[in-house]
Amino acid sequence: MAHFIYEYSSNLPAASLDLQGLMDKMHQVAADTGIFPLSGIRSRAIRCEEFRVADGAADKGFINLSMKVGRGRDEQTRLECGQRLFDTMISHLQPLMDQQPVAVSFEMRELEEHVKFNKKSF
Repeated sequence: MAHFIYEYSSNLPAASLDLQGLMDKMHQVAADTGIFPLSGIRSRAIRCEEFRVADGAADKGFINLSMKVGRGRDEQTRLECGQRLFDTMISHLQPLMDQQPVAVSFEMRELEEHVKFNKKSF
């Protein structure tokens, strides 16, 4: 299980941000690690209309990625996977970051297996 939750400021141009392209890349990288089955990878994005970055200058934006993963992977594995994902994210966002100031953050959280419930029909 790997769930990607993107939060981003509404001042980021959709074409430059290309969230669908980013999600495609991130799904592929996560699946290629061999530790996340493709059928368990999910992505969603939340556009933040109200936000403030640093000094509040209108052109400063942000994108934050929270990744939830199931238990069972050691810290080194999560660290290596996280670095690959972050590098992919930065590579994708670099053209946007060259156009305007953007703060990028990423956090991977491991979920407690005994209080996580799942069911799918595929």
